[in-house]
Amino acid sequence: MNLRPEEITGIIKNRIRNFNSKAEHSEVGTVVTIGDGISRIYGLDNCMSGELLKFDNGVYAMAMNLEENFVAAVMLGDDSEIREGDTVRSTGSVVSVPVGEEVLGRVVNALGQPIDGKGEIYASERSPIERPAYGIIARKSVSRPLQTGIKAIDSMVPIGRGQRELIIGDRQTGKTAIALDTIINQHDKNVLCVYVAIGQKSSTVANVVETLRQNDALHYTVVVAASASELAPLQYIAPYTGVSIAEYFLRQGKDVLCVYDDLSKHAVAYRTLSLLLKRPPGREAYPGDVFYLHSRLLERACCLSEDYGGGSITALPVIETQAGDVSAYIPTNVISITDGQVFLETDLFNAGIRPAVNPGISVSRVGGAAQIKAMKKVAGSLKLTYSQYRELQSFSQFGSDLDKDTKDRLALGERVVEVLKQNRNSPVDVADQVMIIYAVNHGFLDEVELAKVSEYESELRSYASDNKPEISEKIHSTGALDEETENSLKELLEEFTKRFLNK
Repeated sequence: MNLRPEEITGIIKNRIRNFNSKAEHSEVGTVVTIGDGISRIYGLDNCMSGELLKFDNGVYAMAMNLEENFVAAVMLGDDSEIREGDTVRSTGSVVSVPVGEEVLGRVVNALGQPIDGKGEIYASERSPIERPAYGIIARKSVSRPLQTGIKAIDSMVPIGRGQRELIIGDRQTGKTAIALDTIINQHDKNVLCVYVAIGQKSSTVANVVETLRQNDALHYTVVVAASASELAPLQYIAPYTGVSIAEYFLRQGKDVLCVYDDLSKHAVAYRTLSLLLKRPPGREAYPGDVFYLHSRLLERACCLSEDYGGGSITALPVIETQAGDVSAYIPTNVISITDGQVFLETDLFNAGIRPAVNPGISVSRVGGAAQIKAMKKVAGSLKLTYSQYRELQSFSQFGSDLDKDTKDRLALGERVVEVLKQNRNSPVDVADQVMIIYAVNHGFLDEVELAKVSEYESELRSYASDNKPEISEKIHSTGALDEETENSLKELLEEFTKRFLNK
């Protein structure tokens, strides 16, 4: 049978017409069930994992389970108005958030929408919340310090730019205080900050924002808040939103500090989602991929080589333990992903030693590479002195007659502990840290009463800045404590200690 040209044209047009209707149909789905923040949708044939879906009433959802006949999506907004049979449309893009200079100084939710009452954010671009981490070729080893301003950390557990350092401890031991002090200390240090609050009370987040504002730290910080009252999916995506905002600045060659407070609640939110999505539960009812959840987040922290801009993202994840149990599932997961941990101990906190850093369990796997030479020189033996003191302290409780060497070690240890005590929201400059640690190590505080160590330190700072400011300037400019500077520091300490003891 011969077909005429017009018949061939008609067949092709008909095929094209049917093809278009089929393509259109595949991008529209129907709600089969809705409840508990989970929607099961029929008909989204070309849906991607993590794709943003839009309901007729304007509410969004994120596709999580791609099953044979259905797509299971988690709601990113109120589902009370959604009914079975409602239409759902795929957007063709994964969940993304606004990024750019415009978000600095703002408080946003997990979708990047402002919640601080300061108006809309007109960002320069958007970035997907999930993206592959930079590979090995793009990275270089961590070599520049990130000063926290906390003496106990900068001297014994140093953190470098591009490192992942876990802050771990029971509730109410000062974990958030350490993270906030670190953010406050980045003032004038060319480090931008992202603070992600996951599953916290809204009042707690408001207090954090107010603390940052009072310490003039909000203008270089972005706060991403997914409070306890918000949906589990929003708590789940919040840290990815935070690191996507940080990656924008990383691509500009800048240094960024990311705080995730805290990943225990993040894991709980993901467990909630997974159980509602009928994914099989594993240990402690967490799904099998909960390790991947945190590893793909923290692996995005990096220190890039100069060929890739030379920027860095430093991650400070927070984990809450139960009764100091660091061997639980989520703590061991995150410990194995990070480059060290700062362990905060309840007994030390209750004894008035704050920050309550336990130097025995706390460790930095970057170590001296993340310290300036001056700090490395004066703080080399500090961790050993502190640890020996804690051992001798428990031992000395059982015996009354101690030899002179033991008494001297205990006296030195007591002064080291006093020197490392610090009030919250009062970070100490690195040059001042070097001076006071040098003083305690070289016996200048031996005759100072224990109760007056704090007074000695604050007066030493004022005296040094008034009489020999060149010591601080030299430490800042060279990062080292050369022989000439050390001799000047010795003279300064001798003069000041004599004046302090005789007043």
